[in-house]
Amino acid sequence: MGGVTEHVDVDVPIRTAYDQWTQFEEFPQFMEGVQEVRQLSDTMTHWTVEIAGVKREFDAQITEQLPDERVAWNSTGGTKHGGVVTFHRLDEAHTRVTLQLEFEPHGVVEQAGDKLGIVDRRAKGDLARFKSFIERRGQETGAWRGKVDRPTP
Repeated sequence: MGGVTEHVDVDVPIRTAYDQWTQFEEFPQFMEGVQEVRQLSDTMTHWTVEIAGVKREFDAQITEQLPDERVAWNSTGGTKHGGVVTFHRLDEAHTRVTLQLEFEPHGVVEQAGDKLGIVDRRAKGDLARFKSFIERRGQETGAWRGKVDRPTP
């Protein structure tokens, strides 16, 4: 399993940053390689991505969601990956967004990419583009304030 943790400080209130992150269908506007995200239900999304010329589709399930705090997910088939994004209030107008990803690289190209830090750089770039996207807008494109409780073992 590979993993990456990155963060970015955004010049918007925590509610604005969180609300924008819940708008999964907007992800292609700031996430490199993400072609489409479709919200299938409150807890299921369908992703179409292309990375290094390889196109993949997969479903991901929201496993935990607490407004203004965190969103966690896991893939439900295919490439194994999951993660959590957390939101930390720095002050009234600034928020730290921290992204943690865990993934299982497949094949020589993905394993080499992981070892070369390509995933780390992509995560850092995606967060920088999220910062530009939300600061330029100054407000979220929508919001979902529902709660998804962590599954009990």
